[in-house]
Amino acid sequence: MKQILITGKNSYIGQTFINWVKANNVDYKIDTIDLKNPDWKKHDFSIYDCLIHLAAIVHKKGQEEDIYYRINRDLAVETAKKAKNEGVKQFIFLSTMSVFGMNQGVINKETKLLPKTSYGKSKLEAEKEIRKLGDEQFIVSILRPPMVYGPNASGNYSHLSKLAKKINIFPKINNQRSMLFVFNLHQFLRIIIDNQLSGTFHPKNIQHINTSQLVYEIAKAHNKSMHLINIGKVIPQLLIKNITIFSKVFGTLVYDGSLSGSPNGEYDGVKFNYNNYGFKDSIAISERRKFIND
Repeated sequence: MKQILITGKNSYIGQTFINWVKANNVDYKIDTIDLKNPDWKKHDFSIYDCLIHLAAIVHKKGQEEDIYYRINRDLAVETAKKAKNEGVKQFIFLSTMSVFGMNQGVINKETKLLPKTSYGKSKLEAEKEIRKLGDEQFIVSILRPPMVYGPNASGNYSHLSKLAKKINIFPKINNQRSMLFVFNLHQFLRIIIDNQLSGTFHPKNIQHINTSQLVYEIAKAHNKSMHLINIGKVIPQLLIKNITIFSKVFGTLVYDGSLSGSPNGEYDGVKFNYNNYGFKDSIAISERRKFIND
C-alpha cells in the first residue's frame, strides 16, 4: 500500500482524487495537511512514500503580488525540502500551463517559458528550485495541466456551465483548447505514482475541445436546446486579438502531442493510457455532478 500525503486540504483536485481512489479501490492510504496551520512543520513526513503538493494561490483579484511568491514558490520549496530531508521517495508538484505565458497558439517542445502573470512566474520559479532537489532517492515529478474540469469544478468551466444553462444561442467559433477531465488526471497521477516517474509532464485530454461544442454539450446534458450561430471569421478574429477575456475563451491554445505526458505516449517504457473518459462522457458526468467508477 502506498502512503500518500496531499497538501492543500480543501483543494478540488485533492478531494476528488481521494474520492476517486476510494471508489476505484486503489491501494493508497491518503492523508491531507493544511499548510495554513503553522503546525504542519511538526508533521512527520517520514511515513509517506509520496507527497502531492496542491497548496497554491491561483488567480484572484485584489491579491498582492508578493503572496503568489510566498505561497506558490517559497512554501512549495520549503515543503519539498522537508519531504526530502524526512525520506519521502516522490514529490509531485502541480504546476500550470501558465508557465508558458500564452493565451493563443500551439505549445510544443520548442516553446519558451515566458510566464506573464505572478501566478505563472511563481509556479515556474518553484519548478526550478524543486527540480534541483531531485536525485535517485528523491523523485521529482512536475505536472503542467491545462484547465482541469469535472463535477463541481470552479473557474472558467463553471462560468461556461452557468451561461449554457441560461441562454439558447451561442456563437459558432472554430477554436481548440487543451483541457483535462479531472478523472483522467487522477488516472495519470496513479501512473506517475505507481511507476515513480520523474520529469516534467503535460497531461491533457486526447481530444482538443471546441468552446462552442463545449457549451452545446453542457446544454445537452441538461436537456436544453442550444443553437450555434455562425458569425463568420472576421469579427471573432478581431475580438480574440484585441480582448484578453475573449482570447482566453475563444482563442486556440493547445499542447502538442509530442510533449511528455501526452495521452497514449510513452515515457521510460511506461505507456500513458489515462484517457478513460472521452469528451462527451466527461461533460455529461461533470454536469450531473455525480461521481462514477471507471
